[in-house]
Amino acid sequence: MKLRSFLARPYASIVHSRVRKGMATAVADQQAILQYLLKNGARTAFGRDHGMESVKTYEEFKAAVPIRDYEAFIPYINKIKEGEANVLWKGRPIYFAKTSGTTSGVKYIPITKESMPNHISGARDALLCYMAESGNTAFADGKMIFLSGSPEMERVGGIPTGRLSGIVNHFIPRYLRGNQLPSYETNCIEDWETKLDKIVNETIGENMTLISGIPPWMQMYFEWLSQRSNGKKIKEIFPKLQVIVHGGVNFEPYRARLMDSLGEQVDMIETFPASEGFFAFQDKIGGEGLLLNTDAGIFYEFIPAAEIHNDNPTRLSLGDVKVGENYALVVSTDAGLWGYSIGDTVRFVSTEPYRLVVTGRIKHFISAFGEHVIGEEVEYAVMNAAKEHDVQITEFTVAPAIQVTDGLPYHEWFIEFETRPADMDAFAKSVNDHMRGKNIYYEDLMTGSILRPLVIRDMKKNTFIDYMRSIGKLGGQNKVPRLSNDRRIADALQPWIQ
Repeated sequence: MKLRSFLARPYASIVHSRVRKGMATAVADQQAILQYLLKNGARTAFGRDHGMESVKTYEEFKAAVPIRDYEAFIPYINKIKEGEANVLWKGRPIYFAKTSGTTSGVKYIPITKESMPNHISGARDALLCYMAESGNTAFADGKMIFLSGSPEMERVGGIPTGRLSGIVNHFIPRYLRGNQLPSYETNCIEDWETKLDKIVNETIGENMTLISGIPPWMQMYFEWLSQRSNGKKIKEIFPKLQVIVHGGVNFEPYRARLMDSLGEQVDMIETFPASEGFFAFQDKIGGEGLLLNTDAGIFYEFIPAAEIHNDNPTRLSLGDVKVGENYALVVSTDAGLWGYSIGDTVRFVSTEPYRLVVTGRIKHFISAFGEHVIGEEVEYAVMNAAKEHDVQITEFTVAPAIQVTDGLPYHEWFIEFETRPADMDAFAKSVNDHMRGKNIYYEDLMTGSILRPLVIRDMKKNTFIDYMRSIGKLGGQNKVPRLSNDRRIADALQPWIQ
């Protein structure tokens, strides 16, 4: 046993014990965090605008601070860019995390001295809990890779600005720097395919023990490795690979294909990171759900998903959530976000402790006919159909087909198959049947002859890679939306239908 893995054992045990103790104090910790945020927020421009100096309770907080998205924060962000201090949080942010917005273009999410540790400790605790649970610390001695954005920063309003994964790259502990791949120079390459080629060159002969990234781009990395190695499986290329860390999208639709690429079983650790905070991580081996990070400078609120677009939705604190309900996630943080709707929906699978799964995006849904289909439902339907028909799916997206020239409207599924079904009609029926069983509104529309069964478009190989390249979003943390309530993506995909 080498020094790194030897020293990791007691550290993992300490962190694992702390995480376990925090499970019992989650609600109390949340109440304390709200008071901490209010005390600091009262001294800011945002706090003065919202009368925060007189806010003492959660009920008063809800009355003073409305739910808002990024667009409503832009006036405050602009003040920070102009050099003002004490706008959303004390002082000025130490970074802006640059991310893509849906209606506002680029978003600049503040990261402060107080909030930065959350982004670091979340990923660290996930790995240390895995070490404590599994007893496996040997991977700490091998090479590790994180498929991330460039660590090079630009300056916006004098503040270092870049992708969150690139920012976090600067905080990798010195004792792990020698284990980190790819090189800094390669990580700084902006073009994804050029960067990926360099990553393959730098890693293919190394003792890789941990690989981390979002599933679609991890799969692309695996394919390039296999092509460079005459079709070898990843575990043949990296025989000591032990751990895959993933997050950013639901892993399940990618699981079968990634497992096939690996060739052998590898332990998986799931995380729930975002530019706004590191919200949850897998704290145990096996079982469903990610442990909510309840004592890290983030106060959580939950809005029943059906009410998210209401003018005055129900707002629940952690102690009031129920297992099985779908909620929109809202956060207030020590980065200066207040009542901020991050755009994700979650469902609790346990409240003792608080574990959840991510079920989709607020803006990624189909409700052209009142069905309100969400990401979790389409992923469930296609995954189960794939198992029944022994097929593998590379990627897919779904959109409504409303203006049809013949017959009833329908949901149009654009699917790129790794292995195609022997009977496409039977596969489509299976997906449709699972949708009917999962979404009662969809079932009613079928029964009432408002919709006809879904239609599958068989897409050419590399459709979604080519599409993402065409819109300048290939690589990094970018991913294809599962659902759209309009035809923008569907229409763009037409040239790739087989």
